[in-house]
Amino acid sequence: MAIQWFPGHMNVTKKAIIERMKEIDVVIEMLDARLPGSSANPMLAELTGTRKKLKVLNKQDVADPERTATWLAWYNAQEGTQAIALDAGDTAPAQRLIKACRELAPNRHGMDKPLRVLICGIPNVGKSTLMNTLVGKKAAKTGDEAGITKIEQRINLANDFYLFDTPGMLWPKITIEKGGYHLAASGAVGRNAYDEEEVALELLTSIKGPYPQLLAARYKLDNVDQIPTLHDEELLTEIGRKRGAVMTGGRVNLQKAAEIVLNDFRSAILGRITLETPEAFEQWAAVAAEAEAERQRKKAARNKKGSGRRADDDAAAEQAD
Repeated sequence: MAIQWFPGHMNVTKKAIIERMKEIDVVIEMLDARLPGSSANPMLAELTGTRKKLKVLNKQDVADPERTATWLAWYNAQEGTQAIALDAGDTAPAQRLIKACRELAPNRHGMDKPLRVLICGIPNVGKSTLMNTLVGKKAAKTGDEAGITKIEQRINLANDFYLFDTPGMLWPKITIEKGGYHLAASGAVGRNAYDEEEVALELLTSIKGPYPQLLAARYKLDNVDQIPTLHDEELLTEIGRKRGAVMTGGRVNLQKAAEIVLNDFRSAILGRITLETPEAFEQWAAVAAEAEAERQRKKAARNKKGSGRRADDDAAAEQAD
């Protein structure tokens, strides 16, 4: 099942970004350091054009540090882009954001040429927490539900530094299936848009290979070396049994087990985990692009066939006349 979630206010956000982009110098995109590829909005590349970009890998304190370094190098190699990692709630790293923006737009300074920055990101990525940290007060609502911020906000971080905050936004069609599951696992997608058991199974697929020791430690699983070879449902069943999600008759409540796994990942109880590497994400993107191209080819063929039938019908009608 593909994960899709694009409520009405996100379309409003898209239009607001298009309008605001006319006067923006730098675009900050906040990413989830646990899923740096899946949490990057492909629609922003179209909306922001050639604007300088700062990729902020937030929640780095709960991500795998080695994989974070790999992702930073990958993003920093892209033209017109810088990337930094931080924890939105930590005051000192947050100040690096201002410095990085000024480096990207060195000619924008002073009251006559203020630096105008737009900050974007998926829902629940930590933008509001960062904004509150930057201004030193609770300027934006925060929470663990996707879609808390619903209106654009402007905050002056300095006399010549204007930061425009936007509501969290996904994109109309998530074509990378694995990315959709990772977004749902992180809490970026509304709860009514996915099946928790299915998402938990996909999450375990991503975790059990690189981090079997974390699963073994958290859920007191035996034979850590065998964890990567377990079927996902078998692994979820064992986790449910170890955590007491057992119903009458000894059957494991997989829904309850799924909720436990998702909560443990989102709250970082499992440990420091990054679900994807640049190489893996590029492979998923290539597969998704080919699937979408094939879908478009089939659609074009159907339309052509339909047009041919209509043309034959029109010709037959003319002969009948």
